[in-house]
Amino acid sequence: MGWKTLDDMELDGKRVLVRVDINVPVEDGRVTDTTRIDRIVPTIRDILDRGGKPILLAHFGRPKGKVVPEMSLRVTLPALSAALGREVTFADGDYLAAIAAMGPGDVMLAENLRFNPGEEANDPGFAARLASMGDVYVNDAFSAAHRAHASTEALARLLPAAAGRLMQSELSALEAALATPERPVAAVVGGAKVSTKLDLLSNLVTKVDHLIIGGGMANTFLVAKGVAVGKSLAEHDMAGTAADIMQSAAAAGCHIHLPRDLVVAWEFAENARAETVAQADCPPDAMILDAGPLAVADINAVLDDCSTLIWNGPLGAFEIAPFDMATNATARHAAERAKTGRLVAVAGGGDTVAALNKAGVADDFTYISTAGGAFLEWMEGKVLPGVAALAQS
Repeated sequence: MGWKTLDDMELDGKRVLVRVDINVPVEDGRVTDTTRIDRIVPTIRDILDRGGKPILLAHFGRPKGKVVPEMSLRVTLPALSAALGREVTFADGDYLAAIAAMGPGDVMLAENLRFNPGEEANDPGFAARLASMGDVYVNDAFSAAHRAHASTEALARLLPAAAGRLMQSELSALEAALATPERPVAAVVGGAKVSTKLDLLSNLVTKVDHLIIGGGMANTFLVAKGVAVGKSLAEHDMAGTAADIMQSAAAAGCHIHLPRDLVVAWEFAENARAETVAQADCPPDAMILDAGPLAVADINAVLDDCSTLIWNGPLGAFEIAPFDMATNATARHAAERAKTGRLVAVAGGGDTVAALNKAGVADDFTYISTAGGAFLEWMEGKVLPGVAALAQS
């Protein structure tokens, strides 16, 4: 662990700049999902309990360096105040005066960082102005750590810096899953296209013992093996790349698992007529929309033999029945093993979180990352600027 946490910092009486992600969904002027707000509460409370003055820095939407009133962070104040059980003040002008007026127990939210073009440009001058507002920097926004912005990268190098509790839990979970995992390690990778997850697949075959491929991606791998997939979603032009990945996996000792039976249908619709067929028997006029029960049994047997699981992407068209069967069944099996301490199960990515919530098992996984792009880039083995800056502070 090359980065400091709140436990390493002296906070009493200090102005603590806290980079958070509260880029939350809003409808009719009201926050409709407070998940991201709820997850930063432990960091803010910890700072308050230790005598620090939390000054929250965040972005909202994509104003592209201009002041866009509809993208003001002011809309998050009611939800923030409710989550913290205290009023959060808002500053959109003279930040230094507003900070000087803060008393013990006060929390302040600054206006949308992206109203200033210096934020996304990682401008040193803008970072220096932010640094003048605080004594300590805390990054609690792992979801923004893959971006080299002023508030995530440059600022971390100008003040004593540490990871917040959410950032700490994200990094610890991912290190346990990929950097120093208990073996054997399995990865479930699903989704529509191989082309969008090339870096991920190429990295994972060198890191995991079992790579379970699902969704439309699995169809492309089947094509690479010479299996006819009918009218299924598949990137036929990526078949050669899929074959190369399989060859790399074999050389690295990573076993790739493709579904040996398939759920096919003739239309993509709720409760459409569906049939389960062997891997090689997809009708020419049908689409593969899920893995079959034999495939699920194979995956669950792999998980029974593994100590660590990383999951990114569903195994089928989980949004509608009956094509959610494989994702639901596998997720429930993984969750049961995780709940009893037999499996470290880490998952992330928007569709993945939605699928695990739909299966009713998200709370039983060891860790669910809401970080999206940052989670994916970490799995791809890329250096995240926001994390690297913390490690050097």
